[in-house]
Amino acid sequence: MTKKNSLLLLLLLFLSATVYGQKHSFEIKDGNFMYDNKPIRILSGEMHYARIPHQYWRHRLQMLKAMGLNSVATYVFWNFHEIEQGKWDFSGDRNLAEYIKIAGEEGLMVILRPGPYVCAEWEFGGYPWWLQNVEGLELRRDNEQFLKYTKLYIERLYKEVSKLQITKGGPIIMVQAENEFGSYVAQRKDIPLEEHRAYNAKIVRQLKDAGFDVPMFTSDGSWLFEGGSVPGALPTGNGESNIDNLRKVVNQYNNNEGPYMVAEFYPGWLSHWVEPHPQVRASGIARQTERYLKNDISFNFYMVHGGTNFGFTSGANYDKNHGIQPDMTSYDYDAPISEAGWATAKYDSIRNVIKKYVEYAVPEVPAAIPVIAIPSIKLNKVADLFALTKIQEPVQGEHPLAFEELGQGHGYVLYKRHFNQPINGTLQIEGLRDYAIVYVNGEKVGELNRYFNKYTLDVNIPWNGNLEILVENMGRINYGSNIIYNRKGIISPVKIGDNIIEGEWEMIKLPMDKAPVISSTSAANVYDNTAPNAETLKGKPVIYKGTFNLKETGDTFLDMEDWGKGIVFINGINIGRYWSVGPQQTLYIPGVWLKKGANEIVIFEQQNDKPHTEVSATKIPVLTKLNIRN
Repeated sequence: MTKKNSLLLLLLLFLSATVYGQKHSFEIKDGNFMYDNKPIRILSGEMHYARIPHQYWRHRLQMLKAMGLNSVATYVFWNFHEIEQGKWDFSGDRNLAEYIKIAGEEGLMVILRPGPYVCAEWEFGGYPWWLQNVEGLELRRDNEQFLKYTKLYIERLYKEVSKLQITKGGPIIMVQAENEFGSYVAQRKDIPLEEHRAYNAKIVRQLKDAGFDVPMFTSDGSWLFEGGSVPGALPTGNGESNIDNLRKVVNQYNNNEGPYMVAEFYPGWLSHWVEPHPQVRASGIARQTERYLKNDISFNFYMVHGGTNFGFTSGANYDKNHGIQPDMTSYDYDAPISEAGWATAKYDSIRNVIKKYVEYAVPEVPAAIPVIAIPSIKLNKVADLFALTKIQEPVQGEHPLAFEELGQGHGYVLYKRHFNQPINGTLQIEGLRDYAIVYVNGEKVGELNRYFNKYTLDVNIPWNGNLEILVENMGRINYGSNIIYNRKGIISPVKIGDNIIEGEWEMIKLPMDKAPVISSTSAANVYDNTAPNAETLKGKPVIYKGTFNLKETGDTFLDMEDWGKGIVFINGINIGRYWSVGPQQTLYIPGVWLKKGANEIVIFEQQNDKPHTEVSATKIPVLTKLNIRN
């Protein structure tokens, strides 16, 4: 190494130490948040690293800061990092430490919300699916097996972020213990309150024992502090607009003093498939923001920027009337910063209010990422999923096995049963989790759907016939007491009439964790996607493949309104689910996942009631158009 290069390296190391080595202090003292021994108000926005391509993290954080905020909050998704039991991934889009470092470089404080339960409209509320296979484990309880795994998770997380705490020169100022536990306590009255409190206190202890030494807090609706607050953590309110009430309840559980913070201030709201997309008026949010600022209330916008539930990361709510309520791929949230990172009218309104009350300079709003349209993408190959599965070795069973019993977390399972004798009647699958298309000898006979509580349909299976049931996991429940009932697939006996169908079931696993490869299969399974060939596959689950060339890249939105139901891969990346019922009709494609030159698209279309030969992408997202078909 030359002397010049050595000096350059020393300079870079010095600059790095300057950015991350300068020690600051943050504490909760005398009823205030104190930064370097001076009172500070936290103006934060929630933004999740896992819902944004890592190449866009800096842009989105700059957008947040340009709205006038001084902090960013993020959940940590346990199942996003422990992708298999004992196998951890903190690289690429999962590089949490890098996200926090960038936030610090942009002059933002960081609030870490590691759960281990996070809700967040995220698959299983952040829990790994395989926890359900651990004998004797009970979720979210003072349970030895459960706490053994939460401890392993917290300790592994600490290794990634330990040096990024403000006590060690980093930007992390606070850590949240558990999440909205008070609401769970209210729903699980079958568990003694003393046990709930013991569990919550043990999560705080695990965080501290791991080495987290910044102030801790809890986050609940103010009417739920009794079950959710815990000694050693500041109680903060979610969705609390009544400032006097917030102060009163925080004082009650925090030794008659502040500080006072709304840890979730909702400028928008979550959205489900098959339901109208909630819209929250900008004027009301701007007024409430001003009320907080006038009264020295700290807050965290949930969400300031929602992003996208790429792949199989979206969760689901549960309602006794609807059953499961799957969350959409888009997590736009009607937030101030749109799904694609655009400043909205709501953003401008909030920014104008904040600028009146802060002493620091608010930066200019960064330019938006370029957007492109793709008028036509030809789909020149189509494959019959049933034909492709014939080359797979099935799992045999006396009865249908759940995804978890098959060692599979996400995607699809094809359940098959051969009948030597004819049988007809009402097919009943009360334990369907969550959506199924039913076929007899490869011909579609109907759909079953947990959202609509549709668990039955009539079937007529001939002599030497086959029953095929293609089941989709639409996302595990992420909120409420039903989170403990989260197995997927077929979890109850299958009946035809009064007969339980047992013996000789075959199950073919289709996790779709990677884009299906159809070019290497035999010619009998793959067709040129011309009209005659496509028509023969009508009503069957198929895989379409196409290539397209780009002279320039940019963000875009794939138009899926005319399609049925399925998932899309762009250059091998699962960009999420589509479903024509809406209200989401387009899928966001980040420009960083496209390439100049050749690109590949693979679409798994489950319904295929209308064969396709092309698809297009537009510059304008469509997220509010319901299109429910009977």
